[in-house]
Amino acid sequence: MYENKQQQQTAVLAAVDTGEYDVQRSVDELEELAKSAGAEVLGRMIQRKDRLDPATLMGAGRLEELADFVRSSEAELVIFDHELAPAQQKNIEKVVDVPVIDRTTLILDIFAQRAKTSAGRLQVELAQLEYMLPRLRGWGGSLSRQAGGRAAGDAGIGSRGPG
Repeated sequence: MYENKQQQQTAVLAAVDTGEYDVQRSVDELEELAKSAGAEVLGRMIQRKDRLDPATLMGAGRLEELADFVRSSEAELVIFDHELAPAQQKNIEKVVDVPVIDRTTLILDIFAQRAKTSAGRLQVELAQLEYMLPRLRGWGGSLSRQAGGRAAGDAGIGSRGPG
């Protein structure tokens, strides 16, 4: 009998404790969510800080520690307990050099894995696409020079700019 076993993706959990809520309990819940999604949690990185850094949530030093831990443990993913703005996600990914997701993305992934009906799968896909929309900023520039097969200088309706 053939058994379809998916290899678990390895992940590191990250959070910033500003004192607003019980971070330890929230990260425990995040670990259970990660396990539900099929990830193996290799470790946690929590920083105590008065306020979140607008660019990366964590301070630069702690973010470098996170990157070092990711490299040494060979983790494939970082999961943040906070919702990440698109720029924050991009900035963190540059430092840790692996994909970075937040709690919302993780929850949407769990829903996608467990959706059984076609209507349910469509609803989850719509939610994922709506969540990804602001994260696609910057892609329009690569598509803005399409001329639609016309000769140069003979641009027709709909062929100029990202529109």
